[in-house]
Amino acid sequence: MTAQMDKQATRRRAANALKRFSRRPSRLGSAAGAAPHPDYHVGPDAGFPGLLKEVWRKAGEASDLATAVDILLTLDGHVPADVQLRALGRAEEVALGVLAGVTWRPGAEAEPVAPDGTAAFLGEIGLSTTGRLVVRVPSQGPLGGSTELVDGVLRVPWPAPAVAEYRRAKATADLRYAESVVDCRDWLAGLGECGRTEVLDQLTAAAQRTAPFVLYHEDRQYTNFRDLNTLTGKTLWPGHPDCALSALRGIPLALWSDADVMLVVSLTLLVRSAGFGRIEEANGTQLSVAHIGHLLDQARVRYNAASGLPPVPPAESDRVADVVRLADALRARRTEMRDDVQLYREIHGVLMHKIERAAQPYGAPARRREAALCAALTERLPLSGRTLDELGDQLAADPAWLARPTDTFGTGLEALVHAAVASATDVFAADFAMSRGMRSLADLVDALRDEDWARIAGWDITSFFCCVVPAPHAKRYFGGSATHVADMSWAVSSRMQYNSWHFIAGNLPKVPDVEARDYFVPPTMPDIALFSDQHHNGHVANHVRFTVRSPQPVTVLDRVFRGFVDVRLLRCDGSPFDEQDLLATHRLSAFIAGATTLAARLAAAGEDIRIAAFDSRWHWNTIAGGES
Repeated sequence: MTAQMDKQATRRRAANALKRFSRRPSRLGSAAGAAPHPDYHVGPDAGFPGLLKEVWRKAGEASDLATAVDILLTLDGHVPADVQLRALGRAEEVALGVLAGVTWRPGAEAEPVAPDGTAAFLGEIGLSTTGRLVVRVPSQGPLGGSTELVDGVLRVPWPAPAVAEYRRAKATADLRYAESVVDCRDWLAGLGECGRTEVLDQLTAAAQRTAPFVLYHEDRQYTNFRDLNTLTGKTLWPGHPDCALSALRGIPLALWSDADVMLVVSLTLLVRSAGFGRIEEANGTQLSVAHIGHLLDQARVRYNAASGLPPVPPAESDRVADVVRLADALRARRTEMRDDVQLYREIHGVLMHKIERAAQPYGAPARRREAALCAALTERLPLSGRTLDELGDQLAADPAWLARPTDTFGTGLEALVHAAVASATDVFAADFAMSRGMRSLADLVDALRDEDWARIAGWDITSFFCCVVPAPHAKRYFGGSATHVADMSWAVSSRMQYNSWHFIAGNLPKVPDVEARDYFVPPTMPDIALFSDQHHNGHVANHVRFTVRSPQPVTVLDRVFRGFVDVRLLRCDGSPFDEQDLLATHRLSAFIAGATTLAARLAAAGEDIRIAAFDSRWHWNTIAGGES
């Protein structure tokens, strides 16, 4: 056995020994899994169920139908109404337009049909446990018999003119849908069997390598999320017969259902316009060419307003061929404006819906935050400068200290990561800030030189780190307990280590050992999240309400690792972060990524750069200070 192999075996045995003990800061030294009960209880109504109950209560107390509908569509101000409107099936969309005069279709707004004192039909409006507004339309049975509701229903009388208008508008909507299905089938037929197989393979990979999404075609749900899976994801493997996409392989197009035709065409349009990530921008909405065309046209308007380039023209119609041309033009425009316009995603956690935004220029608020960050960093690090670019340039001129012990840290890189995170907590008035990365750049360099992709894919989350720094006041969200804050910080740190593990394989060649490994496409775009404390159990328990995330690439031996590091800001309550916060955070994250790239060069030159800090004991000591 070589000295290097012996060293690796020793580390592996030590890591395995540690796994037999709890890593929760307040339980250090005790056996893992031996706690008789959870330390911190989360009630059954915490998160999404509690929100839906409160939304339904407010809707029931509304003084009129229009107010109740607005509360239900926006989930009491937690999501844009446009998202919920595009979640409605054809019949519900028509009914809501007749009753309340609301629609997502540009130029189609109309006055609701006025009551005339008589009721030809007594309808219902409810709220499903998935958060969707549901409507009982003429000839339909009670909602409670077909939909799992949060509670009861609001009774809505339909005057005879409203029933007549509904009948007319529904017939128009049905005809429009039937024409679109024929158009979609013709377009898919033009691809040929081999082309359709390629599309199915691409979309299956998209479902497998993309964060959770939930899409609808009428009442049919398509999702890769949790135990509801109907698409390849965490539960269904590629080729699983229950996956709606896999089940279409080899099946003649004539036997595809209309819903499956719409699924395949809609997802193809999304992916063509911006890659796999665009799928999440349709989260919670109906799949149709018209819906996707509307989503892409909104992106077109934003691109045209932000880029200063010749405007991208709108699609000439909702026909697939026209929307395909728009999708291709948007993908090209994203590439053209990449260096001049900062795109980001606005995440509405209640419905997991994402909206791509084009940021305004880096303004005075962002510059003030950057200046404050630089002032704090120059106090903590052997660097000077008024901008992060100046600090980065100075670091690049003399990076050797990144490999040397600094103050209480084993390496300068550790000190830099901690200084950046601690400064961000203060400057952005965050309750928590954090940054993640890889513990041993030297090990990564060795594996890359050997092209040992299986070794990299085989590393577990202990090969990664995340430094979490809470604000002093963060205890107020956790019963005033520093112990609880330390446990929460370590839980977040562990999750971020998992994220690093989850993304790294997406940067490797697609050899069998890598393809067999669970991973998501590495992130490249920053985001702002609103009301994320709804679905994810960890987010609910740890009050992860408002966040900013800035992923950044790092270059190691000329290989670019997308999403290798990031900076995240977290607020448990209060006001959400804004666009200028995101822009300044993105520069801070780029500064850390630049330092990590420099450290990787030192590792390639023989420096054994390892991050030993930011484990559970470090979080316990720095946050709880040994509090019992």
